[in-house]
Amino acid sequence: MAQEKRGQWNSSFTFILASVGSAVGLGNAWRFPGLAAKYGGGTFIFVYILMMLVMGIPLLMMEISIGRRTQCGAIHAIGSLNKKFQWIGWSATVNAFVIVTYYAVVFGWVILMAMISPRFGSLTGDPEAAGKVWLETIQTTGTTEGFWSTSTPALIALVVAWVFIYLCIRNGASSVSKVVKFTVFAPVVCLIIMAVKGIFMPGGMAGLVKMVTPDLTQLATADVWIDAVGQVFYSLSIMMAIMFAYGSYLPKTSNIARDAVIIAFSDLAVSLLSSVVMFTTMGGVGMLDNMSTSGVATAFIIYPQAMVKLTGSGVFNAIFAFIFYFCLCTLAIDSAFSIVEGVSASISDKFKINAKSTTIVICLIASAISLIFVTGAGLACLDIVDYYANNINLVFIGILETVAVGWFFKTGKILDEINKNTNKFKMNKIWFFVSVRVIAPVLLIGFFCWNMYTLIFKHQGVYGAADGYSLTANIVLGWAVSAVVVLFGIIFSIVESIKIKDNKYDPKPWDELE
Repeated sequence: MAQEKRGQWNSSFTFILASVGSAVGLGNAWRFPGLAAKYGGGTFIFVYILMMLVMGIPLLMMEISIGRRTQCGAIHAIGSLNKKFQWIGWSATVNAFVIVTYYAVVFGWVILMAMISPRFGSLTGDPEAAGKVWLETIQTTGTTEGFWSTSTPALIALVVAWVFIYLCIRNGASSVSKVVKFTVFAPVVCLIIMAVKGIFMPGGMAGLVKMVTPDLTQLATADVWIDAVGQVFYSLSIMMAIMFAYGSYLPKTSNIARDAVIIAFSDLAVSLLSSVVMFTTMGGVGMLDNMSTSGVATAFIIYPQAMVKLTGSGVFNAIFAFIFYFCLCTLAIDSAFSIVEGVSASISDKFKINAKSTTIVICLIASAISLIFVTGAGLACLDIVDYYANNINLVFIGILETVAVGWFFKTGKILDEINKNTNKFKMNKIWFFVSVRVIAPVLLIGFFCWNMYTLIFKHQGVYGAADGYSLTANIVLGWAVSAVVVLFGIIFSIVESIKIKDNKYDPKPWDELE
């Protein structure tokens, strides 16, 4: 089937909104504040900004520019540098697919919490009961046992989540352009309202002071640097096939250097705004020491406990709870549908098939797999899959991409593509080359080795042993998933090269592209 004409963003502003929507997700709302609390507020914020500048922005520009040049998703985009690199694009695409299967479930949980927010009004003054609402609603065992039980409310919320995701991307760039005009601004408005409320709460300023106060001793620990690098990757949606797809919808006249900087700093601004909300609110209810790096625990257990202590008015607390979870819904949906769009664009471009049909199939398959995470064992399964997909797979893909671009391709060609159509601001050659060829690969290899050493030698290959996760569960849900992500593309590429000569599905080489 001939591939239809590629859609485009209707303006540079729409592209920026869509990219900011993808970048700004649940990680900004709960993981960033949690890490800031863990590492002494100002210390983590400083390290994060440093890593964003020296690595995040250059790699964001790199992916967008390759996508625009090739007008293709990740598989063909990376393959245009050298067709032997296609398997790297496959790995990024398959890992993104894995991520969206459980991200949609978290989105469903957020929808569920928004719908049951009136319960927090009735539980005013009872934080212990509020902390149990979510666990009771999704009926989780908290272990890897309980596959044969399912929470009906969680299942309904998951179905609703997938319907929303599909409706947002059913027409690719065209439908995304319409959605992001609301879903990007709505959470910012909600966060500003909650930040103002938090600052004026008794104890709110104490929370703000804690947020910006650095703990300089943390700079000497490896963990703060590793977590900051990881947060940059997760937050900017790089190494996940997304930015190749979004870049592929850009017109050739777009200004990538400018747009990427706007995207990165907008994402940072939302992270800081979310931190203000979290620190001031938790300070206002006397729970500053309860903040957790676990996003799930923060959003669904700890924050409800804080909500029922906000005021003595159950009505106000219920309204505040709804605003908070509505805000999370709008943050989650952009990230969810951007991941699906990255996967869909990559596969439809690879095989030159209808993008809309590809999206439907991907949503159906992913939603079926998502059912695993709404069983009684769902929370534990999600925790394991998330660890391997992000801490192992995503970092490994980052190593592959940066080594492929920095050491096996003329990096200057990528820089030239970035600096097309720029006016005053151009990406600096030294900044870009040092980042892509040295800093990014070295840091990512260090991050990967640290994780593997900790997992294999300190924990005998079992993530979450303290939570009761078994080696079998880790093999099935973790190691096997990582193996599929890495090996799928390699095996597919080998079969393709052996069986198909003059392959019509091969990407056009970079120098033959217009």
